[in-house]
Amino acid sequence: MTSFRTLALGLTLTLAATQLASAQTKTTTKKTTSTTKKTTTAKKTTPVKKTTTTTKTATTKAPAPVAAPVVPLTADEATGGLREALTQGVTKAVAQAGETDGFNGNSDIRIPFPPEAELVAATLRKVRAGALVDNFEVALNRAAETAAAQAKPIFLNAVQNLSLQDALTLAASKESDAATTLLYEKTAADLRTAFQPTVQQSLEQTGAIKLYAEMVARYNKIPLVTPLNPQLVPYATEKTVDGLFALIATEEGRIRANPAAQGSALLKRVFGSR
Repeated sequence: MTSFRTLALGLTLTLAATQLASAQTKTTTKKTTSTTKKTTTAKKTTPVKKTTTTTKTATTKAPAPVAAPVVPLTADEATGGLREALTQGVTKAVAQAGETDGFNGNSDIRIPFPPEAELVAATLRKVRAGALVDNFEVALNRAAETAAAQAKPIFLNAVQNLSLQDALTLAASKESDAATTLLYEKTAADLRTAFQPTVQQSLEQTGAIKLYAEMVARYNKIPLVTPLNPQLVPYATEKTVDGLFALIATEEGRIRANPAAQGSALLKRVFGSR
């Protein structure tokens, strides 16, 4: 009997131990599973950032062109350029002034009644002889036009006498009529002397001298006036020369303003390098 009880108690204890061990195993398994889940949940996947590499292409700048050195004008270039410019100016001035109405129709160079005889003109207009005055003025300007057509050789001879030093100075000048002004200052008196016979002949051909003499004679017959004997030829010569120089100066200004348009490499070289 005692042995049976002892055996039964042993079986009971064995079964209890087995159940306890099984319970512990389940608990451990649950803890492990829970820990595993927590670990898995705790790990977050970090997104991988894509790195975009921008490749910069270096732009290589072309070197700036090096300007060619400016070669100073030689005396021969300066002289040749000035003479060519003035020759061109003389040629165009003579052609323009020598046309019909070249003087008479151009208000810039039209020759007015001689100032020293203005009283003659005013008096004749008062006595209804104004037509005589008008006819004279037209004849005076026609004479200038006729004379101008023959002026080219006289003016070109003066152009050729420009000195080398003058040419170098004038080529560098910024004045639009520098060469014409110098030519006038140096040659105007001689040009008038050389040109006067041509002007006198033209005045005779157009009848200006005859009309002028008639007007002066009429004026001198008026009672109580002081007789006048003005000289027409010197006055007409001076005004004709001055008119031609004015046209030459205009042409020089055009050449200096745009030498490339004149069709000459020398003019471009002399006046375009300033």
